[in-house]
Amino acid sequence: MEIKGRITHVLPEQTGEGRNGTWRKGSFVLELPGTYPKSVCFDVWGPNIDAFGIKQGEEVTAHIDIESREYNGKWFTNVKAWKITREEPTPTAGVSGPPPETSWPSPDDEVKTPQSEEFDDLPF
Repeated sequence: MEIKGRITHVLPEQTGEGRNGTWRKGSFVLELPGTYPKSVCFDVWGPNIDAFGIKQGEEVTAHIDIESREYNGKWFTNVKAWKITREEPTPTAGVSGPPPETSWPSPDDEVKTPQSEEFDDLPF
């Protein structure tokens, strides 16, 4: 599954000891665009924290897995990112490509004036 948005929070990294050794977890909050923006907190585990290099304010697409598990009669949902791609920056207002081509009359074009027979001053 993919979600796209802007990183609004980079939470402190967590570490600990488990049965398989030391673990690291980074958590990030992604704001989804829309009329009513939603926020999704997702986790990145181990060496991917450094590999992805996620920073606050970036526009990203997070490829995620969602999984729920039961513990002592309560259910917990985890959102884990396994791939992060950066969005290409879009041109902002005022920044544009080449100017549009304009068509100027050539010297050989006939210009219609109020004195010429074909001049029509009707607005339609």
